[in-house]
Amino acid sequence: MHTFSHDTYISPFTWRYGSDAMRTIFSEVHKRRLLRRIWIALARAQSEVGLVTTAQLAELIATAEKIDIARATEIEATIHHDLMAEIKTWVEQCPTAGAIIHLGATSMDILDNMDALRLKEGLDLIIERTQTLLSSLLVKMEISEAQPCMAFTHIQPAEITTVGYRLAQSAQDLVEDLIQLRSMQRAIRGKGMKGAVGTAASYAELLKGHKLSASDLERRVMDELGLTAYDAATQVYSRKQDLRVGQALSNVAATLHKLFFDFRLLQSPPIGEWSEPFGSMQVGSSAMPFKRNPIHSEKIDSLCRYIEAQVSPLWYNYANNLLERTLDDSANRRIILSDLFIALDEVLITAIKVIDGMQIHSGSIERNIASYGIFAATERLLMELARRGADRQAMHELIRGHSLTAWAAVQMGEPNPLRSLLQSDATIGSLLKSEQIDELLDSSAYIGDSIARTRLVADRVRAALRE
Repeated sequence: MHTFSHDTYISPFTWRYGSDAMRTIFSEVHKRRLLRRIWIALARAQSEVGLVTTAQLAELIATAEKIDIARATEIEATIHHDLMAEIKTWVEQCPTAGAIIHLGATSMDILDNMDALRLKEGLDLIIERTQTLLSSLLVKMEISEAQPCMAFTHIQPAEITTVGYRLAQSAQDLVEDLIQLRSMQRAIRGKGMKGAVGTAASYAELLKGHKLSASDLERRVMDELGLTAYDAATQVYSRKQDLRVGQALSNVAATLHKLFFDFRLLQSPPIGEWSEPFGSMQVGSSAMPFKRNPIHSEKIDSLCRYIEAQVSPLWYNYANNLLERTLDDSANRRIILSDLFIALDEVLITAIKVIDGMQIHSGSIERNIASYGIFAATERLLMELARRGADRQAMHELIRGHSLTAWAAVQMGEPNPLRSLLQSDATIGSLLKSEQIDELLDSSAYIGDSIARTRLVADRVRAALRE
């Protein structure tokens, strides 16, 4: 029996990242319970035509929970076939039913249907957490839908947006991700019971002279499992399914990488508008006691990169699965499928924590608007001057000159002089009064229809959560 401790290598996904619920789905015990569930479904269907007796089926059901990984591992060390080791372990527990376990089946009839069941269960949990995160984003969007803040293009101050509208960008993408996840969960299919190369020849031979056809038997098994079977398969279900699942999970990771990369920028003191929750006993740095590093957002981005990197091998698993089956997908699938789900599980758990506890710092927001907002408001002034008959190109050049002068002053740490430069300009003064110029340069009102658009996204989020 294997024993695991911190004296040997164990994956961080074993103990550091992810939830117990997700680790259970991809645990060896749960895997073997699912294998036995599939074998029982097969035996139940075969019992309809007398291939399995009532006593044999009852014995399988009675021993289904007697998982013995130690014995299976011992047998596998000798025969070097993990599924046959599990069969032999169960045979030892079933003096009556041992002879009919796996009757007519090939390994992948059992293993691929097991994987399909785990994919559905994993997606259920990912969907649940994505919905929770959307609910958290919705609350923050609605609270901050009208709070103006500086927007940045090229990581340079640009015009004014609102905090809620910035969050709405991520919420909108996450809704699309949720739709894809739900669609993928509904689309998961098992291999079915199709034998060594997908033709179901072994089952057809076994059922000769019986009222049940091979396709009838497959339908009964899959109905009991709650799965739909692929119409066509080789020895395995199409590995395109794994790729699609990986892409769906990677899309969620991309949305969250973007959101929390932005979060890290906004937490940096020069901007300082957002911050993660920070515990009273939390240590930010071993060397610098003052540090409040965005460790949760950094972990999210780190794991999201890892998730994206797992999709490429799934592409090769599909594209290189030659003819009716090669085994070069097997080893990496044991790692990749579980890692994808557990990593994204940790990402979503952490994202919910950060969004629920995020702080929005109005003082820093106002400081940034005071320093840079007036530059954005010059566009509003330009539109009004053009509306009053001024040459748009000439006014653009005039305002640009004053803006460059003001920008140089700001870079020297001086107060922004742009308002006074524009109010004292004779050309502008001939078209607008000083108080009109002052009103037009109030950038906090220069948010366009961002509030209305935030509400549109909020409605879309609510609709998606109701589904």
